[in-house]
Amino acid sequence: MKELTVDATIENVAAVTAFVDEQLEQLDCPMKTQCQVDVAIDELFGNIANYAYNPDIGTATVRVEVTENPLAVVITFIDNGVPYDPLAKSDPDITLSAEEREIGGLGIYMVKKSMDDISYEYKDGKNFLKIKKNI
Repeated sequence: MKELTVDATIENVAAVTAFVDEQLEQLDCPMKTQCQVDVAIDELFGNIANYAYNPDIGTATVRVEVTENPLAVVITFIDNGVPYDPLAKSDPDITLSAEEREIGGLGIYMVKKSMDDISYEYKDGKNFLKIKKNI
């Protein structure tokens, strides 16, 4: 297990992505899978940066774990910001046109569709959002 703790700012999305990609490259992760994980990081860490501590800046920890059988990467985003379960919101109706759809929710929907598992827990004053992607 490896962890990186940084300020939860949009500027640190690249640092978090590079940290996770380094772990994925050690696993000979296919490029398609890595791209899906990178999009998820952009969405999830971006949401933490934009909303968890607004208007203040706090920290976020990104934990990367590798599991066997099947080989998978588990990435946990941990922050002390406002409690928020992005999975509680219903999925957007993607059959509607962009003009007809409600704003928001499309990013987390894409994460839910591209990852093999996603879970949320609020415990001990912290948000734990965990994604799993089979390699």
